[in-house]
Amino acid sequence: MRIGLLTDGGYPYASGESRLWCDRLVRGLAQHEFDLFALSRSAEQEAQGWVQLPPQVSRVRTAPLWTADEDTLGLHAPRGLIPRLLTGGGARTYGRRERRRFVTHFTALATSVCASGASGGERGDGDAAARCADPNLTDALFTEGLYGLAELACEHGGLPAALRSETAVRILEAACRAPGTGRTVQTATVPDLLAFAAELDRALRPLSLDWYDEESLGAVDLCHAASGGAAALPGLLAKRFFGVPLLVTEHAVQLRAHYLADSGTPVSAPVRALLANFHGQLATEVYRQAALITPGNTHARRWQERCGAEPAKVRTVYPGMESGRFAVLGESEGDGGPDTLVWVGRIEPAKDLIALLHAFAVVRRAEPDARLRIIGAAAQGPEGASYLAHCRALADQLFPDEAVDAHAVGDSPVSFEDIGGAEVPDLAQAYAAGGVVVLSSVVEGFPISLVEAMFCGRATVSTDVGAVVEVIGGTGLVVPPRNPRALADACLALLRDPERRARLGAAARARALELFTVEQNLAAFRGIYLELISQAPVRRAPAPAAGGRRPFDTPPEAHVLGLWPEPGDDPDPGPAGRMPSWAVQGVGAGACGSGDGDV
Repeated sequence: MRIGLLTDGGYPYASGESRLWCDRLVRGLAQHEFDLFALSRSAEQEAQGWVQLPPQVSRVRTAPLWTADEDTLGLHAPRGLIPRLLTGGGARTYGRRERRRFVTHFTALATSVCASGASGGERGDGDAAARCADPNLTDALFTEGLYGLAELACEHGGLPAALRSETAVRILEAACRAPGTGRTVQTATVPDLLAFAAELDRALRPLSLDWYDEESLGAVDLCHAASGGAAALPGLLAKRFFGVPLLVTEHAVQLRAHYLADSGTPVSAPVRALLANFHGQLATEVYRQAALITPGNTHARRWQERCGAEPAKVRTVYPGMESGRFAVLGESEGDGGPDTLVWVGRIEPAKDLIALLHAFAVVRRAEPDARLRIIGAAAQGPEGASYLAHCRALADQLFPDEAVDAHAVGDSPVSFEDIGGAEVPDLAQAYAAGGVVVLSSVVEGFPISLVEAMFCGRATVSTDVGAVVEVIGGTGLVVPPRNPRALADACLALLRDPERRARLGAAARARALELFTVEQNLAAFRGIYLELISQAPVRRAPAPAAGGRRPFDTPPEAHVLGLWPEPGDDPDPGPAGRMPSWAVQGVGAGACGSGDGDV
């Protein structure tokens, strides 16, 4: 079958969180043909280029979400494969009829976005407030506006110029001031509205691409969005315009990630509220239209169901991880450094290394021979470098009489090390460096480093955040976040009991091999693809005879024996007892009466 893989800021680019998972999926399901429809997030990402694509990737279409000028959209792509905006090559001025359509649809969208986040205490009085208080009416306005704008863009040109116009800002202002909107939204100023219009233009950029025709998304059998949000928008339109079923996979819920990111951004409170309302409405529509939703863990599943996903359409599929590189360490009986705690990951505030250092100070007083090895690089950007410097300064302060070396372990109680050096040549050696692996995060989705430690057969101490408890499943110790004393007590309990460490490590490895391998992930999606395509009509003509037929290109009822052809389908039915020729051929002229394999 032909799969349209929809990505946002990941595959096929060389950077991005979903890159590895998508690459393993495409390579592991080589019996299918993949078309990639990728959105990029920055010029730096595009400059890094693409990963090497396997032969089953037949087509790649890319588009940037980071450009502000519609005339530059499409000029930054590798290989010249970025699509054009539907503008005929430049900014498009709508005629009077198109302007009326834009006003109608954008008013519906703006009204739903401005009203959807208001609580009962924030709404005003009157019929308008009561109308906005009904989530069904608000959702209906959002879908009316979203698909109306999509059809306008498809028929008459792209939306960026219209979304940034004075008309759009006036519509947003009227929607914010209307009865029934929240107090925070009502305080939006003109600069706030301009900022939100710019963000809305970027979020709705997929509506203005030239992906929606019979040769692009209309040609695929199934759309698989590798995340929610903007990546799923082309899938929504493919279903709307062509009836293509949509599968949505979220390892980290995009709406949750948006909330976490917004909390630290410099934008004003009204802009944050409007963006939160918009992304919440979009998530609800994506979950409503998806044929199946596959969260990467139960923590993500709870978010999705709270945002409106029907439980019957949600199926947890754990992300597959490569276990082979940890096999030697996991099968060995060595316990690493029995007095050493190891932390592995990307150094950033969410990992709460400050609490880990304070906890280790308690461990060090109880066990003077204990060591802590922090292995990993700082997150990109000034924030990551600043946080790493702060952690090193704190370690110097907590252990003033002992040198804290940035690279070597030696006699130092704490070391900050990078993977790839002489002491830690690869990731497996990082986990081999200690007897207990620690995760101290305050925010976590699916804890990758924890699963890697389980593959290595290491006992773990983790904070109770995200999907940690679900991943551990009783094979490690879990403590509350932001509690250095509890973290220290758990680490001491394992450092002092080698037999318990061994039991927990063996149980953790067995659990990881059962649930979190690439093989189980591929097996799950192999079955899901077949399940979804078997429930959807095939809209493409069968392959030429020389190449053989594709799976599912023949209606299943064509194989049922019986005399039920349409009148005139077979002028010569043959002698009695012989099957008519249309049944022998097994195509076309069944209940639908077409020769192209439609159901």
